[in-house]
Amino acid sequence: MEVRSPQTIAQFRCAPTTRKNYISSSIANGQPKRARVKELQGKFSSLAVSRSSRRLFLEFLGFSSAFLPVCPAPAAEMLDMKEVEVIRTLKLASGVRVQDIIEGNGPEAHEGDLVEINYVCRRSNGYFVHSTVDQFSGESNPVTLPLDNKQIIEGLKEVLIGMRVGGKRRALIPPTVGYINENLKPIPDEFGPRRSLLSHANEPLVFEVQLLKVL
Repeated sequence: MEVRSPQTIAQFRCAPTTRKNYISSSIANGQPKRARVKELQGKFSSLAVSRSSRRLFLEFLGFSSAFLPVCPAPAAEMLDMKEVEVIRTLKLASGVRVQDIIEGNGPEAHEGDLVEINYVCRRSNGYFVHSTVDQFSGESNPVTLPLDNKQIIEGLKEVLIGMRVGGKRRALIPPTVGYINENLKPIPDEFGPRRSLLSHANEPLVFEVQLLKVL
C-alpha cells in the first residue's frame, strides 16, 4: 500500500473539498461513479496509514496524541523518522524521556561540569523552534552550558549528565523541568528566536543534543 508524503497528506487534511463534492465533480466529468468511489476510498486508506505511522512513532516516545498537528509541518521541520536505530529509551523520575542515539567514547559529563553542545529544539508535534546548527548551511554555533540547576533547564541537565563526548541523545522534556523562568539556558540571544522559544515554555519540548566537549 502506498504511503503518501506529509505534503500530500496535508493537502487531503486541509483541503475544503468534501467527499460528496469530489464524487459529484467526477460524475460531471463523465467518469463512472463506482470507479471514482473506489479510487477515493484508496486515497483515504493511504492517508490513514500515513497518519497512524507517525502517531505510533510519537506515542512510542510518550507524546500525547493531543499534541499532533492538524496539518503536518514541512519536511525540513519535522522529526526525522528515518534516523539511525535507537540504542535505548528510558524515562527518568522527573518525567523526562530519553533516547540514546549514539554513545560517545570521550570524557563523561558530570553535575557541575561545563559542557559544549549542539542542539535542536522542537515542539512535541515536530515543529522547529531553535537550533545551534543552521538548517540550510549546516554551520554550527555551539553553546557552552554549566550543568547547574540555577543556570540551565533541569530537564536538559538530566539528559546531559552521564553522556560522553561524541554522544547524541533525543529527549522529551516536560515544562515542569523546562523553562520555568526566562533566565535559564540554553536561550537564543536574538529577540525573535528567544520570544518564539519562550512562547512554548508551558508545553513539552523535544531536544536533540550532541555533546562536543567537557571543559
